[in-house]
Amino acid sequence: MSYETIRLEVTGQVAVLTFNRPDKLNALTPALFGEAIDAIDAALAQGARALVITGEGRAFSSGADLTGDGTGGFPADLGAVIDKAYNPFARKIAGLDIPVVTAVNGPAVGAGCGFALSGDIVVMARSAYLLLSFVNIGLVPDAGATWVVAKSAGRAKALEMALLGEKMSAQEARDAGLVARVVDDEALMNEAMGIARRLAAGPPVAIGLIRKQVAAALTSTFAETLDIERDNQSAAGRTADFREAVIAFAQKRPPAFEGH
Repeated sequence: MSYETIRLEVTGQVAVLTFNRPDKLNALTPALFGEAIDAIDAALAQGARALVITGEGRAFSSGADLTGDGTGGFPADLGAVIDKAYNPFARKIAGLDIPVVTAVNGPAVGAGCGFALSGDIVVMARSAYLLLSFVNIGLVPDAGATWVVAKSAGRAKALEMALLGEKMSAQEARDAGLVARVVDDEALMNEAMGIARRLAAGPPVAIGLIRKQVAAALTSTFAETLDIERDNQSAAGRTADFREAVIAFAQKRPPAFEGH
């Protein structure tokens, strides 16, 4: 299927979803989110076991298209747009059973910052930056940015970023615990794809459980987390992939995980 605002490429078991509005610095529109959700479903149907999200051109995303839907006009109720377009995409990413790597190739601004940080592993180009720009135009963070920044970097950093609306460099983002790796610009996609291929070759059931287990731990008590770990370990321990790993260990060879 062809898309107007995004591009999907599936190579082996790795899908690459690219925001593809470079002339608009990949500004986000409801149409883009609809195409992105459709593309993710298409990638899953093709057997993708890892997803990379990046931007075309010199930006990851400049945030919401300030013409509203990209065709002109801005709705009176921004919350309705969030409910219709932004939150379904955010929930789609969070609810996946496959791992997500974000390759932040350039500025990630506003909602673009929230989605850049939505990856399980965030790889950032050295020249890129993050910017919670909402306060600069009289708005509040969305796209899950409040949650992910506060959970990753803490209350003080979340408030500094949200209240001051200043750029944060890639190295500052790594130092704050917001991104996993910072690499030279020209090495970004090789690094992101290498991580994604490694994840795609891993045990899919366990990886899907790990994603959700960590998310649950952020809002659970220690006792609740122990129970979640027990239940997930029971499920993972029943998989053929676990049995394959045990056999491979005994035979001194790499395991071949098939996802069941």
